[in-house]
Amino acid sequence: MSVTAPAGFAAAGVTAGLKKSGGLDLAIVANLGPLANAATVFTSNRCKANPILWSQQVMSDGRVSAIVLNSGGANCYTGSIGFQTTHATAEAVAEQLQVSSGDVLVCSTGLIGEQLDLGKLTAGVVDAGVALKDTAASSAAAGLTAAQAIMTTDTRPKQATQVSPAGWTIGGMAKGAGMLAPGLATMLVVITTDAVLSSAQLDAALREATRVTFDRLDSDGCMSTNDTVSLLASGASGVDADPAEFTTALTKLCRDLTLQLQGDAEGASHDVAISVRNAASETEAVTVARAVSRSNLFKAAIYGNDPNWGRVLAAVGTIPEADAAFDPYGIDVAINGIQVCTAGEPDQPRELVDLTPRAVSVVIDLHAGTAGATIWTNDLTHDYVEENSAYSS
Repeated sequence: MSVTAPAGFAAAGVTAGLKKSGGLDLAIVANLGPLANAATVFTSNRCKANPILWSQQVMSDGRVSAIVLNSGGANCYTGSIGFQTTHATAEAVAEQLQVSSGDVLVCSTGLIGEQLDLGKLTAGVVDAGVALKDTAASSAAAGLTAAQAIMTTDTRPKQATQVSPAGWTIGGMAKGAGMLAPGLATMLVVITTDAVLSSAQLDAALREATRVTFDRLDSDGCMSTNDTVSLLASGASGVDADPAEFTTALTKLCRDLTLQLQGDAEGASHDVAISVRNAASETEAVTVARAVSRSNLFKAAIYGNDPNWGRVLAAVGTIPEADAAFDPYGIDVAINGIQVCTAGEPDQPRELVDLTPRAVSVVIDLHAGTAGATIWTNDLTHDYVEENSAYSS
């Protein structure tokens, strides 16, 4: 189970006719209460889609009764008409659930620059509203259907659950397979919990969790205009969660979803974890790891099963000294457990590195401090290029 695992939530996924494929393309997750506390992290892209602009207004009071999500169109760069479509969608959900439209988050994903069909959207909302009134709307099957409805180029739904011994649960669903880079990814994520927490506590936990999970997924260096990660609390368990315990569990759930997103990245044949050790600070470790994750030369080498560690060091060397302290001739590099470089010189023969498994580990030791961080990425493949060159058609 995912978003329906915690008590106090119902979900539905329907076909509204937005996708050319005719598949599921609209989902609603409803918070049945008694609480309606929420927190959301949005993309840091300055070019934000209309649903982001609407949802930022909704989050001004930290209260959310429902979230509606559509695939089949991003509703981004669609002008005032697109914003009106977002507003009307929220109003349609509010009418079905008898809540305020100002408490309805809206998320969209798909192609930028094309208007959504409002008639199809509202009809889909009505169908979803009918499904939400069924007792089965709180089942695992309903949660799965919702997770399927938000998929675009994803090949499978992403779901995760964490259960606390204290008596509360967290559930989540995510979509995303391309444009995976911070802030966040091409990513829509809905997380639910039946724990009793304030909006401020949810916000603090969500920002800490996303900081070390979704924000460290850098599959292709491209940032989406629609990224949204929302956390809704129903309080239906009646259990006051310890904020620290909740943050730990939430981080585990977000990491689970992050790795599912990485594993379904468009066209990827390798999942690469780039870990930087002994940096002067965590921020500098992230900077170094991200530089490597965005090197097309490095990513192409991994695709070709070539442990070309020189491309790792070349990418590290692009970072200005002011952004990361290290001796460029004192760096160690290991790939899949083989120490191929020590202190900037060749160590074990690169031929010993086996890159045939999907999982690839690159460890970079800067010998500049005690901090570390990991960035998750993928290789650069022919399939990635082909998929993204044909996406709009």
